[in-house]
Amino acid sequence: MSNSIRPVPYEATLHVRDHCLCLAAQRAARALARRFDDAMRPTGLTNGQFSLLMGLNRPEAPSISALAALLAMDRTTLTANLKPLERRKFVALEVDSNDRRGRRVRLTDLGLDALAAALPVWERTHAELDVHLTRIGAPDMARHLWAITEQHHPKHT
Repeated sequence: MSNSIRPVPYEATLHVRDHCLCLAAQRAARALARRFDDAMRPTGLTNGQFSLLMGLNRPEAPSISALAALLAMDRTTLTANLKPLERRKFVALEVDSNDRRGRRVRLTDLGLDALAAALPVWERTHAELDVHLTRIGAPDMARHLWAITEQHHPKHT
């Protein structure tokens, strides 16, 4: 096909670039992930591992399904993300006493220590972002993003 005749005009590309919520959210998510990954590097955790460990910091160990729903991941991806944390003994998988076929994920003492060491890094990084984002309503931004995800992934506690 010739470059001079395009079934989708370049103007459409510019319109999508400037108006697509999905593209904007993906770009922002990648930029935030890089920023938090860089900040978390000294702790030995990625931002994704931090979020996963934080999702386990609760009175009762969640099921894999509940944790996957919280993180908006499929179970297979979650299981793959748990493996390195399990090798480091930060998490333990246990048989669900309510359903012997199911598994629950427990935060171990080592995992809690890692989480406690990483929390101040997260707090500092988040505070730096909040300063820059206050003018656009950053405190409400997370709530609005949760509202979008809740339409497709109801919150599991």
